[in-house]
Amino acid sequence: MSNAFDATLRRFQNASVRQSAALDDLARQAVFGVPEAREQARWLIWEIGQQAGVRPASIHELYLARGQGEVPPFTTPAMNVRVLAYDTARAVFRAATRLDVGALVLEIARSEIGYTEQRPAEYVAVMTAAALREGFEGPLFIQGDHVQVNAKKYGADAQAELGAVRALIEEELGAGFYNIDVDTSTLVDLSQSTLDEQQRVNYERAAELTKFVRDREPEGVTVSVGAEIGEVGGKNSDVHELEAFMEGYTRTLQRLAGGPYVGISKISVQTGTSHGGVVLPDGSIAKVQLDLDALQTLSREARARYGLGGAVQHGASTLPPEAFGHFPAREAIEIHLATNFQNIVFDHPKLPADVRDEINEWVRSECKDEWKKGDTEQQFIYKSRKKAIGPFKRRLWDLPADVRAAIAGDLEDTFAFLFEQLRVTNTRGTVDRWIKPPLQSHARPRAVTVAAPDDLEAGE
Repeated sequence: MSNAFDATLRRFQNASVRQSAALDDLARQAVFGVPEAREQARWLIWEIGQQAGVRPASIHELYLARGQGEVPPFTTPAMNVRVLAYDTARAVFRAATRLDVGALVLEIARSEIGYTEQRPAEYVAVMTAAALREGFEGPLFIQGDHVQVNAKKYGADAQAELGAVRALIEEELGAGFYNIDVDTSTLVDLSQSTLDEQQRVNYERAAELTKFVRDREPEGVTVSVGAEIGEVGGKNSDVHELEAFMEGYTRTLQRLAGGPYVGISKISVQTGTSHGGVVLPDGSIAKVQLDLDALQTLSREARARYGLGGAVQHGASTLPPEAFGHFPAREAIEIHLATNFQNIVFDHPKLPADVRDEINEWVRSECKDEWKKGDTEQQFIYKSRKKAIGPFKRRLWDLPADVRAAIAGDLEDTFAFLFEQLRVTNTRGTVDRWIKPPLQSHARPRAVTVAAPDDLEAGE
């Protein structure tokens, strides 16, 4: 077995092999292979990436450098890759390579892991394989987005819900997620009379989860941890809430750790957006009233007073194109983008009509309990079709090559536009200056067969 693994690793040291159909086959095996072959493929992709300089990394030091004014303003796009994950990620890395982008994040939220059927180990393997396939080199920032405490479940059994969140964090860290967005903003209680009391459960749980991450992060890696002061879609955030959260968070973290401890590198705020946008009866998206002044004020305060990279904007992918240039101008450190990429896939004119009809019919049948009173069918399908991503994962992966190429081409154009608007073009050198991920070799998987080397020979 060792000889077969070693032979495969040697083959993939050749860049032309990495950028061939051989890598496509390996990525597919990492997703759809039988358990033994799947684990082998994931291990091989990890080790190939380590050798080729495509290593999971934390963006922590880059964000702190921005907080100290040592790098120019930019807004890192954090892109939720939900559907057609391999093709979508390849489009990301094609655009990034062409535009010399180093500051980009690929992420998946706690909720998305479930309905897209992408556990952390699979996600890291697919993102790494996509980067290798497109010849991308450098740190790979993979993020656990909205590692969120469910308020209802927390109210029913706080320890069970926190236990589930901790288990996910451990799984993500083990897979190579070195950027974790802790989201306990669901526990903010605006009925309390003081800001400290409103934010107390939020900052205490966030501090506890930060310590949990720090106590388990790999040697040589300072995980980038983010926190959140306002739930997306709720009340807009202000500086006083930021102060209440940060003072309580810092105090709690020091108490838990028995002294100074590395805290968060960024803070997520609410400025008027909502996840997926607000859907109108005809299926179009309502115009958002975005408070850019609040975003800028919060970002500046986060840097000047607390040394953070800045404020993070969520729920922004469905904003009009002319909006994106505002975010680096207003000094947001990061922006989260998701739904529009999904829309490009589901609404693409090249997507076969029978596939679209099957997806919509599945949504009508399997998600009917989510059809809210008063919503049109267009609103219902738009809101719920993301739940079809997991059940249709293989069907979409198996779309004809020309269909996937057409969709990926439009995605690549979208990513390139966003990279330019967010001022992350030509950030490769800046990232390499501040981020130096260590070499991390994983133990060989225990498996009874080695499918990859023989099966991949034809792809050379």
